[in-house]
Amino acid sequence: RLNNSSSGGGGSVFIIAAAEGSEANRRKERERIYGHRPSMATQTTASCTGSTLLQPISEIINLPLDQVNFVACQLFALLMAVWFRLYLHPSKTSPFIRHVVATLLGFYLALFCFGWYSLHFLVQSGLSYSVMVFAGLEHMHKYCFIVTLGYLILCQITRVYVFDYGMYSADFTGPMMVITQKITSLAFEIHDGLTKRDGQLTPTQKYLAIRRMPSLLEYLSYNCNFMGILAGPTCSYNDYMAFIEGTGYQPRHQENANGKENGKYKQSEPSPKNDVISKLCTCAISLAIYLSLCKLLPVEHSIDDDFVNSTPFHLQVIYLYLAMLSLRPKYYFVWTLADAINNAAGFGFNGYNKDGSPRWDLISNLRILDIEFATSFKSFLDNWNIQTALWLKRVCYERCAINPTAATFLLSAMWHGVYPGYYLTFLTGIAMTMAARAVRHNIRPYFLGSDSYKCIYDVITWAWTQIAISYTVAPFVLLAVGPSLKFYR
Repeated sequence: RLNNSSSGGGGSVFIIAAAEGSEANRRKERERIYGHRPSMATQTTASCTGSTLLQPISEIINLPLDQVNFVACQLFALLMAVWFRLYLHPSKTSPFIRHVVATLLGFYLALFCFGWYSLHFLVQSGLSYSVMVFAGLEHMHKYCFIVTLGYLILCQITRVYVFDYGMYSADFTGPMMVITQKITSLAFEIHDGLTKRDGQLTPTQKYLAIRRMPSLLEYLSYNCNFMGILAGPTCSYNDYMAFIEGTGYQPRHQENANGKENGKYKQSEPSPKNDVISKLCTCAISLAIYLSLCKLLPVEHSIDDDFVNSTPFHLQVIYLYLAMLSLRPKYYFVWTLADAINNAAGFGFNGYNKDGSPRWDLISNLRILDIEFATSFKSFLDNWNIQTALWLKRVCYERCAINPTAATFLLSAMWHGVYPGYYLTFLTGIAMTMAARAVRHNIRPYFLGSDSYKCIYDVITWAWTQIAISYTVAPFVLLAVGPSLKFYR
């Protein structure tokens, strides 16, 4: 979603909201009514639940209104982020003012994109905060997890199977997916900070532990700030508070960093300008590639009967890889833009490199080159939707006593949504993960004897990884049971 879409989410701004069999029927009905196939902008005029202010632009460029609203709001958020860093800097104003402005701007963007459906963000946050305040600390994190995830799933079910939001309707549950990550992480971190001794916590849990209950304003600012309300990414509460209070440039704990380099050059506040420009360039290239290729290589073509019957198997595999490859720039665009917005506001500083240059990847959601050249299933997943992977690790994998791998994949499927294709993907993912571990453990040692053997192993495992990922993710894109099972056959 951007996950299948932001939000993600990411998650999940452009996900197609069509239950099995309904998409074709809606298309035929539109063609019967209009007498021809209407433009994408016309298709979404009625289904867009947000503002129609940009409808003329949507018609001119022939893109769905909800997508135009999303991009416009993210560009507006980028401008506001620059203003926020320069004029509401922690040295110039109080954390209270920064919280208020970040929250109000976030609510405005949500209303513009989703209309009254954005009230679900407040309802979900309000219910969960009530649980945090009134439930006992001993079990508060469990109740909060159930309430938050349950409300998300309820909204996903009603959006997909109860109401018909149209073929290209904006998915208001995309932001809720990120809010779910934040709320559940916060609940576990409060539980760790207020009920456990330091000796019971891992170094990461100790760093993330929250020692006092957040105020309602702090809580809403963390969940609904303008930098992450539409596309995330999720972040830890302590990191967000450090950003608001202006202490984010001090040395910090890092899970995978050399402590010597981190904080070495901390005398002056680093500028995010170069990283923001670089990420915006990446966004432009990704968007251009996606718009150029998305219609040329549809994944659905891989299950077309004529294509399957007339195309050799190895060419079908190559087509599947290229079709999946053409989808990824959409995610690169949305997640990199979200990262640039946070960086422009001054959020995302993660220490320094060996050469003294600042790192602005604290909440980055992907590493594009590591994804495209991954030589193992795990390497691909470790660099894709990074913040969601960290959330799954911290709230499930590290805390589940029974079969944490299966539990983590199940939670991931439930969090993504209710389409059957999600569950087929994550069930396949469990098997692929186990197989990849076995191959790496039993076969890889035979190729480490020389550089040439290692190179051969890397090439083979790169090809296998890309094919395995494409095969695993296909049902995630196809969504419905019928097409997914047809693909497997």
